[in-house]
Amino acid sequence: MNIMIPQLLIPAAFLVLYFSFIQCSEVSGILGPQGDLTPRDVRFHSLDYRNVLHWKTNILSSSELHFFVQYKIYGNKHWVNATHCQGIRELLCDLSNEMPEPREYYYARVQAALSGVHSPWVLSARFNPHWETSISPPRMKLEVTDQGIVVKLRMPYMRKNGSCNSMTKWQRLIYRIYVTCEDIVQEEHSLDGCMTEFLIKDLRPRTTYCLQAEALAQRLGRTSTKSKVSCITTL
Repeated sequence: MNIMIPQLLIPAAFLVLYFSFIQCSEVSGILGPQGDLTPRDVRFHSLDYRNVLHWKTNILSSSELHFFVQYKIYGNKHWVNATHCQGIRELLCDLSNEMPEPREYYYARVQAALSGVHSPWVLSARFNPHWETSISPPRMKLEVTDQGIVVKLRMPYMRKNGSCNSMTKWQRLIYRIYVTCEDIVQEEHSLDGCMTEFLIKDLRPRTTYCLQAEALAQRLGRTSTKSKVSCITTL
């Protein structure tokens, strides 16, 4: 038996389907499929053992988009919540205090949530702070005396759980100091990282010298950027 559908109902049914499609498209534009929520490019950036997890998102802007971070030591079965990175809106999480032993290997993972929808967890690559951190150049303070220029060096400190430790606790460092005059390198000095003061002698009087320093982590074969140029005039 054939059922006849009144012709007047066909446009109405079409309109209901059409507006339903438009509404669903608008919702998916905000939430997107679950894959759109999934964080991407989850990786660590480490400078002077400040270990910060970064990631990106496909959602351009939403006040309801939040992220959750967990971490664990390589070999452990259970994940641990990074307590200060639960329901955050930033695209980074500082895990330095959660990684007290730089020679251990760590993992971290990130999950996104929006309007009750949760993405899958996205895992970082295995991370070892000791081998993967970058180092900053030493800070310099210059003083001029009758003997020459006194260079006072200070390495950046790594902060963990409110305490400070020198980089030399974890890395064997060599300092390189470059002395220039009139944009020409006049001298280059290499110092053990334990030295904090160095005298540059036999310089021309009443001459302006400019200095830069860098740090070399020997075991890593890694060199810092050069410090800012500091200039001083001899007596």
